[in-house]
Amino acid sequence: MLTDHDIYLFREGTHARLYERMGSHLEVRDGVAGAHFAVWAPNARSVAVMGQWNNWDPEAHFLAPRHDSSGIWEGFVPGVAHGDAYKYRIASHFHGQTRTKADPFAFYSETPPATGSRVWGLDYTWGDCHWMRERARANALDAPMSIYEVHLGSWRRVPEEGNRSMTYREIAQPLAEYVVEMGFTHVELLPITEHPFYGSWGYQTTGYFAPTARYGTPQDLMYLIDVLHQHGIGVILDWVPSHFPGDDHGLARFDGTHLYEHSDPRQGFHPEWTSYIFNYGRHEVRAFLLSSALFWLDRYHVDGLRVDAVASMLYLDYGRKEGEWIPNRYGGKENLEAIEFLRMLNLAVYRDHPDTQTIAEESTSWPMVSRPVYLGGLGFGLKWNMGWMHDTLDYFRNDPVHRRYHHDRITFSIWYAFFENFVLPLSHDEVVHGKGSLIGRMPGDAWQRFANLRLLFGYLCGHPGKKLLFMGGEFGQTSEWSHEESLAWHLLQYGEHAGVQRWVRDCNRLLRSEPALHQVDFDANGFQWVSCDDSETSWLAFLRRGRDGALLLVVCNLTPVPRHAHRVGVPRSGRWRELLNSDAQTYGGSGLGNMGWVNTRGVPLHGQPDSVELMLPPLAAVFLKPDD
Repeated sequence: MLTDHDIYLFREGTHARLYERMGSHLEVRDGVAGAHFAVWAPNARSVAVMGQWNNWDPEAHFLAPRHDSSGIWEGFVPGVAHGDAYKYRIASHFHGQTRTKADPFAFYSETPPATGSRVWGLDYTWGDCHWMRERARANALDAPMSIYEVHLGSWRRVPEEGNRSMTYREIAQPLAEYVVEMGFTHVELLPITEHPFYGSWGYQTTGYFAPTARYGTPQDLMYLIDVLHQHGIGVILDWVPSHFPGDDHGLARFDGTHLYEHSDPRQGFHPEWTSYIFNYGRHEVRAFLLSSALFWLDRYHVDGLRVDAVASMLYLDYGRKEGEWIPNRYGGKENLEAIEFLRMLNLAVYRDHPDTQTIAEESTSWPMVSRPVYLGGLGFGLKWNMGWMHDTLDYFRNDPVHRRYHHDRITFSIWYAFFENFVLPLSHDEVVHGKGSLIGRMPGDAWQRFANLRLLFGYLCGHPGKKLLFMGGEFGQTSEWSHEESLAWHLLQYGEHAGVQRWVRDCNRLLRSEPALHQVDFDANGFQWVSCDDSETSWLAFLRRGRDGALLLVVCNLTPVPRHAHRVGVPRSGRWRELLNSDAQTYGGSGLGNMGWVNTRGVPLHGQPDSVELMLPPLAAVFLKPDD
């Protein structure tokens, strides 16, 4: 039951646990089993709940409005059982409209294309107590973080059964084992919140508290997260508070009015995505979204939220032409209400779950996205570095003979690398909508394409920032990703693909084992150029530094020309061990290298007191470490 304090917080916009009060909750009253229902519909003249227990009779069970002008309708309905499907029948004050709506606070839904909600409990016995006790260390900004981005419906399918997707429970063990073997630290799931159109990949959300029923029950998803945690793997969920679809059963015009969205399409409708934009200035909407975010952290033990399309929330003119948007009260294009909401969100998450992370997918140069609210920032823990992604892929698609003219593309990111706490994403967005696969964008013959891909992943590993790679990229899938098909696992029978997979695995293991590659990702003290301006030869070298003297040298040859006796400046004299070389034969390379180590020569170079003479393999990344 909702208390007066709940109503106060709801109307203030600060209630972060509405899911405990709203929606459907099984209970027994005076010895009678049933469920309590509560729904926000302030412009309704009547609200009825209909479902399996009353043969979907819209006249059988009406809810009563609260007498506190909150707009909430509630009531106890006898005879309701766990798993019963239901909807609300809402008659509006406006134009006599009657709408049939799913429950915005439902914990579970019917399997699409059915659109009803289900009465459901969230009881589950977790086995991840060790992970939860220690996860602050794994999610810390100075921890190694290599994220494997996954679309559950297409990671691996069951061809013997009509090529169906695996369920949450079926995928749990093989996904966990694979991620552990590959050395990734976290899995990021494309949105698993309920969505009517499978082809939206979950980014058109209707169920903000319900995992999609396509893959199983809420407890099945809990099992998947539990298994990943028991294998030492963090779980990040994509979460979409930026827009929602206009499906009849969803949030749009919920009580016959623009309740969750703005009424003016210049504020409330997204022209590019043909979806509705939340009204962040409405207190009750902020409480709804705030409660959704905390719900996944509270009840599903999620370790982080990657917040989608933050730029579309921040800018009133996002995706709009002149005259198609309304300025804020100061005449600017900034969405002041959305800014306030995002700050509230991050304050609430880090207040209640300081051992998790929020991650912004923000594609502009908005300042201080990942800086604390008390300093004027938005308060996110991390931000996707879209600039790095675009510049790096643009550089790599150039034939090496032309790379000398684009050298600034590969070095420019360091100029702003420490303005934010960046994640370096090679995400699903880069392998869809006609862009092809990552390896398909690499130039040259087959050997050079694979060498370029390994070099790209080596550069990703060495560059400051946390790492993210979309599934399939780790073994060089040749086709563009399709949500209707399994990944092309059969390619691993070929040496080149298996070699890329081994390279990604070993890069991840190096990232985790070498403090210099992860401890100081967000401070210029963790990075130093050795050579970055030799565009004619198209090579570069840099140092990564950790705390307590941890040091690593990364050298990249961005052309297919091997560099014999190539001298590189280093800060320490003595022996330097070659830890990884992407041209090693085990990865599908030519096998050129430095026989495991090199000695310094007592010759200062590149502003360093000493230097080493390297065999720099073609289209390769080499990692070296000084002996202690």
